[in-house]
Amino acid sequence: ELKLPSYKGQSPQLHLRRYFADLIAIVSNRFRLCPAARHLAVYLLDLFMDRYDISTQQLHVVALSCLLLASKFEEKEDSVPKLEQLNSLGCMTNMNLVLTKQSLLHMELLLLETFQWNLCLPTAAHFIDYYLSIAVHETDLHDGWPMVCLEKTKLYMAKYADYFLEVSLQDHEFLNYAPSLVATACVASSRIILRLSPTWPTRLHHLTAYSWDFLVPCIERLLIAHDNDVKEANKQKGQQTQSAQHAVFQPPAPNAQQANAQQHVPQYLQAPQSSLQYHHSASQQPSCQQILSSTHTASYPLQTCPAALHTSAQARGHVQSGAAMALAVPLEVKPCISVSYNRTYQVNGRYSCITPCFER
Repeated sequence: ELKLPSYKGQSPQLHLRRYFADLIAIVSNRFRLCPAARHLAVYLLDLFMDRYDISTQQLHVVALSCLLLASKFEEKEDSVPKLEQLNSLGCMTNMNLVLTKQSLLHMELLLLETFQWNLCLPTAAHFIDYYLSIAVHETDLHDGWPMVCLEKTKLYMAKYADYFLEVSLQDHEFLNYAPSLVATACVASSRIILRLSPTWPTRLHHLTAYSWDFLVPCIERLLIAHDNDVKEANKQKGQQTQSAQHAVFQPPAPNAQQANAQQHVPQYLQAPQSSLQYHHSASQQPSCQQILSSTHTASYPLQTCPAALHTSAQARGHVQSGAAMALAVPLEVKPCISVSYNRTYQVNGRYSCITPCFER
């Protein structure tokens, strides 16, 4: 882990990174690849984009080649996607792209030479199983009460940890943290949502070698993404409910007397209120345990880079791929601006109703 290549976040196509990370995730799920292969593929894509100026069309080929290399490294041979299966994907047909054996071979060789033939690159997915082995213990409390079913809690812990792992793939800023730290933060965030106490027990501190204060910035990023997902899900649910109610209960056009009367009729059909709300203010729950100290000051610098990166450097040459498309040789890009992480998300409350299926 200490020998991982540096990531500068200087790709001119950085604004497209989220799309191609999602593409790799969707394709890997279609072929039922393991999380380690998915995370390694996205990591290879990040490192490769960081070194080359790549056209949008060619990025599809690069992303699929990264997934193919990662699956060859992490999966059994029978699970590796076949060439005709990759060509049948919708993203390939929409872009009028066709992978040939020769073009794929050239792309794989270019990738391997870029990484010096070393694909043994640890990701957060390689650490998570090790940490999940003791993530839940029978001595833990749920909402201050002993757990009724330890196995159910372990199951939900694994599901939430997998969810946060996928969240970490969506933002390149998680590459500023060590993979083991991201995996640890996924476990800690899962314990917060599952309302397990103590939030960060001594056994996890010893196993991961990460203290709670050191995990705080990464945990906050994960919980911010979780809140945004919950808000978006509730918004879509409310829109679907309103559209269904409108279709079922749409009254006929009222006449003048009915319209006058309807002004005084209350609206009985309201969109359901979300039960997955995060209490940002500790005063709303005075009895809640403070998970993070509000006086804690983050001092972990992060390297950030604007989406539209401007550089005056010129490419020194071109490498031709089998698909007759050019990849520019690495650019001399201006270094990213070093800024301090601005903590705007106070994790000093707790989620009110995240795990309704748990019983005391």
